[in-house]
Amino acid sequence: MWLAFAFAGPVLWAASTHIDKYLVERFFKDSDVGVLLIFTGLIGLLPLPLIAIFEPHTLGIGALPVAVIVGSGALYMGAMFFYLRALQTEEASVISPLFQISPLFAYGLAWAVLGETLSPKQMFGGLLIMSSVFLISLRPRAGGRARIKLGIVLLMAACAFTLALNSVIFKFFAIRDEFWTTAFWTFVGNVVFGAGLLAYPPYRREFFGLFKVHPYAMTTINAANELINLGGGLGVRYAMLLAPLSIVQAISSTSPLFVFLFGIALSLFVPALGREDLSARSLFQKGIAAILVIAGVILVGPA
Repeated sequence: MWLAFAFAGPVLWAASTHIDKYLVERFFKDSDVGVLLIFTGLIGLLPLPLIAIFEPHTLGIGALPVAVIVGSGALYMGAMFFYLRALQTEEASVISPLFQISPLFAYGLAWAVLGETLSPKQMFGGLLIMSSVFLISLRPRAGGRARIKLGIVLLMAACAFTLALNSVIFKFFAIRDEFWTTAFWTFVGNVVFGAGLLAYPPYRREFFGLFKVHPYAMTTINAANELINLGGGLGVRYAMLLAPLSIVQAISSTSPLFVFLFGIALSLFVPALGREDLSARSLFQKGIAAILVIAGVILVGPA
């Protein structure tokens, strides 16, 4: 069952990626990444009353755990800030493989904090899944091999480490206390981060200016997109309780494969919303990547 929850993340995030592309190209092309993160932070307000109603004990876990979990929620938003900053100055196909650092950080942190270990079969399966994303990201480039700037590598290393630390903190408290209690205070951390960005005058002016210019896109399409992201995040976090954290993170990193699959569907049926390279070389490359994912999942999944 944990595999279904683990794959909910990359599938929903892949759908969100195509919505992001549509929104950015049509409405938010010149917006600062901080403004876009305000939406992500404030959408965390939606589940708070529901969780508080159905899980009223969320408020009684102690001040120190609350502070740590809220900080963890802010860490997740910080990781997204690093990612979007890197994406502003480099192609997504270059950035995507750098996400594969995160499962390595997660393995080290989960071993040190949670005492998790992996069998050789699970390690090999995780490597197969991670290698599929490298394969997906390989593209021929004009003028020789592309060089990745050190600044981009450092940004993505900070993003990967922060994501891994956020995941370890979430799992530690979700096991000790309760899943929805931990999720509640994590969302509070997201909201605090978003509110902090909103308090910055230039971001606030741009945020409300976007509402005035594109009210429909802001209130419907973007809100739906953030809810899709929210569902993916909850699925992955729940899977972390049932399986080794580094394996779940390796599976969640397969989002580029699903981005490609959704891109094929859009290219064939709704070309106005997206176009994907459907050449024989590209299809063969992505097919091999899909086989690697399937083989990796068989190795890391239940015996």
